[in-house]
Amino acid sequence: MRIPPALGWSVLALVFLDELLVMAALAVWGAWAGAWWLAVVAALAGVLVWFLFASPKARFGGPVVRPAAKVLVIGSAVSGLFVAGYDGWAWALLVFSLVVNAVALHRDIRDLAAAHDGSAR
Repeated sequence: MRIPPALGWSVLALVFLDELLVMAALAVWGAWAGAWWLAVVAALAGVLVWFLFASPKARFGGPVVRPAAKVLVIGSAVSGLFVAGYDGWAWALLVFSLVVNAVALHRDIRDLAAAHDGSAR
């Protein structure tokens, strides 16, 4: 089944929203665990790991490293929300992350992203 490009771009926008929500969840955990500076450090650590290992143009990404980094960062964010007492938000982020990233694995959506960023997949 072919996915229309507009739907593919919508899914990719939701993937980006998911990444922003994950970084915000890391900041929530940091604020709960200590202070504003820990919130900033937690979010920046998530961004750095994502940038280096999980993003489409990650310097150290690969077929094994990229998914492992995504699981690490998303898992940390979800765990942080659970620890901070935001169980409902943790479940919502977990389900949203799983669904949107699973849908983004569809060949048409991967090809759309690869054609846009110039990488071969």
